[in-house]
Amino acid sequence: MGMGADFLSQSHACRDLATQADEVLGFALSKVMTEGPDEELTRTSRCQPALFLHGMMALALLRERLPGLEPVMAAGLSLGEFTAHAAAGTFPLATGLQLVCKRGAFMEDACNATVGSMAALIGGEVEKIHELAASADVDVANFNSPGQIVLSGSMAGIDDAVARAKDYGIRRAIKLNVAGAYHSRLMKPAQERLAAELAAAPIQMPGIPVISNFAAKPVSSPEEIRETLEKQVTGSVRWTESIQHIAAQGHHLYLELGPGKVLSGLVSKIDPEATVHAIEDLATLEAAVAALA
Repeated sequence: MGMGADFLSQSHACRDLATQADEVLGFALSKVMTEGPDEELTRTSRCQPALFLHGMMALALLRERLPGLEPVMAAGLSLGEFTAHAAAGTFPLATGLQLVCKRGAFMEDACNATVGSMAALIGGEVEKIHELAASADVDVANFNSPGQIVLSGSMAGIDDAVARAKDYGIRRAIKLNVAGAYHSRLMKPAQERLAAELAAAPIQMPGIPVISNFAAKPVSSPEEIRETLEKQVTGSVRWTESIQHIAAQGHHLYLELGPGKVLSGLVSKIDPEATVHAIEDLATLEAAVAALA
């Protein structure tokens, strides 16, 4: 079954969200999600709004099942930061859809105009990883969890970094199968184009704190929201620090909304006290509802 198909089959609220998304974007995003083909869905310009809509559908179903649920903070990794803001009321669904669709298109254009790649580094000291990145002339893209950091940049630079990683005390370096160098200087054209869209978008303070990837702390004004969402296109995703900030406030129950359980694994490595429920389909939704109820 395709992405979100079971949500759509069981929920009027999810079908309403999908219809709105198709109308706002001017193409059948819901059909791409549920029917593919995969090469269309995995395009950056389609994948980003699809992930956003899937997360919002999961949230709608969760609110239907648990109307008394009151989140206290929100965060999202990379594209997921936009979903977190929409969930927290920073901007309406239509605005979020337009922003993530344009962000994806801008980043896809930047990928097509450059020859970039990414690599995950397992083990190693942060200082040494920064030294390796500087030596290979690439950027540090993601601080995903203790012991997992991602580099991003030119194909030649990433190949160089992977080849020399062990010289810097890094246990393992894995080149990633990605369309381009996300969260690196090669995305600068996408960042500049997104900045113009953010400047024109209606943005207000969220109803609950939203942790910025770029700052690794809650944003404090609409101006800072625009600035940090812009800067994260080329800046590092400070996920480890973001989750540490949440845990430091005494919060240890997390809900991951969207396909997969990658964030659940990362959060569990960052916060030893974490309880994480990943909601990606009806089965995991019902399991989460049973546990939370």
